[in-house]
Amino acid sequence: MISRRNIRVKVMQLLYMTASASSPNLFKSPVSQLRKHLDQTSELFVYLVYFLTEVARFAETSSIMRASKNLPSEADLNVNTKIAGNDLLWQILESASFQKAVEDGRLTSKIDKELVKKIYQELTQTEKYQEYITAQSRDKAKEKEIMKMIFTQLMLPNEDFITHLEELYANWDDDAEMMDQLVLNYLQKPSSFDLNELVGQEKWEFAQTLLSTAIDKEDYTMELIKPKLKNWDSERIALLDMILMRLGVCELLYFETIPTKVTINEYIDLAKEYSTPQSGQFVNGILDNIHKELLANGDIHKVQFKNKNS
Repeated sequence: MISRRNIRVKVMQLLYMTASASSPNLFKSPVSQLRKHLDQTSELFVYLVYFLTEVARFAETSSIMRASKNLPSEADLNVNTKIAGNDLLWQILESASFQKAVEDGRLTSKIDKELVKKIYQELTQTEKYQEYITAQSRDKAKEKEIMKMIFTQLMLPNEDFITHLEELYANWDDDAEMMDQLVLNYLQKPSSFDLNELVGQEKWEFAQTLLSTAIDKEDYTMELIKPKLKNWDSERIALLDMILMRLGVCELLYFETIPTKVTINEYIDLAKEYSTPQSGQFVNGILDNIHKELLANGDIHKVQFKNKNS
């Protein structure tokens, strides 16, 4: 499932695009735009999983094609199709949510069969694949390992595959890092994902509330931030850093179930990952200073929580 961290990234990206847009009319309905972006993220995620399954299943297609040659060799008649029966692969293929997501997204019409074939052929040349097909048993860890290897070592580094994704999904550049972790999490335990509802109602409420609050409370959050900048010229501070600090202050003030430590750490990490090398330390210092001031003034009110996904 898409996490709150993923949602923070999408809200951050949308606020950045809004602030950088040549015309404010491009983002007249930010909440609707956020919903659209999250739907695009979900569609991209499902396609990555679908493409991975097609690569693994191509073993059977290859076996049929080679055996159908006019003069098939012994190798043509004895293609190893073990990966087509991979336990993890069939957990995915038999999942009702996967089947529906593929159908709803009309993914069969988007697949590049020649690219699937090319990546499968590259797979068969790897040492890990040869070890996998020669093993007599089906070890659950090895079943997952080979599927993860296809995704991380053959799909993602493949320039043709990335070009293919960019042609289908304009959000690939924005979502690439998020997709890497999401797909690996899915392959670890596909049964825990509902591919038709990657953004559940609770997460969607968090997303739209965070975005709306950041917009509605922009003036107030900037009143809290600017005095803490000291010798910094607010006009010269990275726009992304300002957006992350605004979001952080909103969470400190208006999201009572999210612990302040979680909020500050999340935005420090996002600053390190998406902004400048110095941004993590900078955002940390400003948010920590504001946090102390709000505490001293009795402006932070948090409630007890259990098992809340940060």
